[in-house]
Amino acid sequence: MLKLLQNYHMHTARCGHATGEDREYVEQSIQNGYQTVGFSDHTPFLSMGLLYNPNIRMQPDSLEGYVNSVLRLRDEYRTEIRILLGLEVEYYPNHFEEWKKLVQPFPFDYFLLGQHYIGNTFETIYSGELTSDESRLRLYVDQVSEAMKTGTFLYCAHPDLIRFRDTKSPFYRHEMQRLCEAAKEQNIPLEINLLGMTRERWYPNCDFWKIAGEIGNDVVIGADAHDPTGVYPEKAVETAEKMIQRFHLNHRQNLL
Repeated sequence: MLKLLQNYHMHTARCGHATGEDREYVEQSIQNGYQTVGFSDHTPFLSMGLLYNPNIRMQPDSLEGYVNSVLRLRDEYRTEIRILLGLEVEYYPNHFEEWKKLVQPFPFDYFLLGQHYIGNTFETIYSGELTSDESRLRLYVDQVSEAMKTGTFLYCAHPDLIRFRDTKSPFYRHEMQRLCEAAKEQNIPLEINLLGMTRERWYPNCDFWKIAGEIGNDVVIGADAHDPTGVYPEKAVETAEKMIQRFHLNHRQNLL
């Protein structure tokens, strides 16, 4: 049976849709045998203004407190577990330089690419909205591929989040081949997302992972924990292991 030793995908209550204290995530991770865990809460952006939704990501004025909390826990639990500091990031090309300036002063270990929204207008086109619009799928693949080429991201979280109606169509296959090929070219793993399993969402999508196996992508399993009990969902881990075997995926654990 597969045993996960690293998890780079954990959130905090600061994003508005997760629960629990930061310390609880760490202690639950220790109990489940992790050697390394990373906090990767949803990054703030400065220029959203009135568009800012407090239920989607942390506020800019929460960033310093988030960093300080993770660093304190890193020091406190240094003999028991390795704790890393990260963020999950939307890639908006027109706001990317501004975002880099926002996070530059802080000692982040890594960033995850999580493209929940596409385009350059904040939070208007949701990737998870069911669609038959081929232009939307193409835009998603274009934006994720461009993001991976920046060299900023450790891996691509839930790459199959885009909710295209016909995942067996030649168009879906062609576009997702492009995404997988871009990830392989940049040596960026793709994440099998455990939260999608535990909450019975439309992802992980087997049609996508079949393509990833054919392309030969590296994959990582991410808990995407939004509460302390979600750091190691055993049944979902077992399902992910079966997917890795079924589609002949290259599973990686030690990314950092």
